Amino acid sequence: MSEIKVNSIKGVAATTAALTINNTDGTCTANLTNRTNKNLILNGAFQIAQRGVSSTTFGYHTVDRFQTDGGGFDEIPTQAQVDVSSSDTPYTLGLTKAWKITNGNQTSGAGAADYIRLNHKIEAQDIRNSGWNYKSSSSNITLSFWVKSSVAQTFYLIVKAEDTPIYLYATPYSATTSWTKITKTIPGNSNLVFDNDNQVGLTLTFPLFYGTDYTDNSASDDTWGAYNGSSQTKDQTSTWYTTNDATFEITGVQLEVGSVATEFEHRSFGQELLACQRYYYKETATYYCGLAYSNAPQTYCLGNMYQPVVMRATPTLTLGTASNWGSGPNGSGQSPSYTFVYGQPTSASGPRVAGYELSAEL
Repeated sequence: MSEIKVNSIKGVAATTAALTINNTDGTCTANLTNRTNKNLILNGAFQIAQRGVSSTTFGYHTVDRFQTDGGGFDEIPTQAQVDVSSSDTPYTLGLTKAWKITNGNQTSGAGAADYIRLNHKIEAQDIRNSGWNYKSSSSNITLSFWVKSSVAQTFYLIVKAEDTPIYLYATPYSATTSWTKITKTIPGNSNLVFDNDNQVGLTLTFPLFYGTDYTDNSASDDTWGAYNGSSQTKDQTSTWYTTNDATFEITGVQLEVGSVATEFEHRSFGQELLACQRYYYKETATYYCGLAYSNAPQTYCLGNMYQPVVMRATPTLTLGTASNWGSGPNGSGQSPSYTFVYGQPTSASGPRVAGYELSAEL
């Protein structure tokens, strides 16, 4: 019987082994690129936009799980979910939607306190239990994304470990007027802490501009350091920020354990929607409160609000326009698993609300 004994199997031009053999027990480790549930980012293809497709308000207002934040503006930028052109490379890879930021007219120029950034926040327990040995500098996570800017310049990516002690990793990248894939491999660090809870553990920030109140040329690139709000990155280029109607588009955001950026993990619309609804759910249909009970001499109405998944935390309830209520409706009995409202009806046709929203965002 013939036998081949090897330590690993590697492609001719590859730098990483496809198969690594344990010389002691004969087991092997495969470097697979088609594994499932590898992407720690939710809605990285920007398919889900429960709140709407365009907004000039900061925060979570268009694509799910991604928010804008900023200050010092003369005119607030617009955020929007947009289509990727069928002639562009991301489209050919199945990335048909993108998130687009259109700058306002910043007539006062780039002030020291001005800033605009895009954020994606991940629960601490999802990082802690991801398989990344985040305490080890030889264990990596890899972030990849596609980006396009109407102003070609250098931007920064900031990775912030939010649990105490707070640590930050900043790395520059170049965006051009054509879609470009950016890949960043980020090592662990012995100072990193991720609690085993549902609070924010890791924030990915894409600053489009930070004024000098938040930057310092003594800051180091591509290394972890204790968080300092006035020295998050080196001084940043202001060209995009001072260009009226400048645009920035991003799609295909993927964060995975390992040192290799693999192909983007496409999830079905239904899978992605349910994952996003852990943080936010919007019901647009009219909701009727159908369970009546008596607390003499008054009759009350009690209704459970539908929610498709257990939410990250007890949600904030926002009700639409209410009809046929004498008092209420009042939100009560809320938990991550259920929410109900109660009040006094005034009509036999039943009290109702024109939709509602449940938010448990990070």
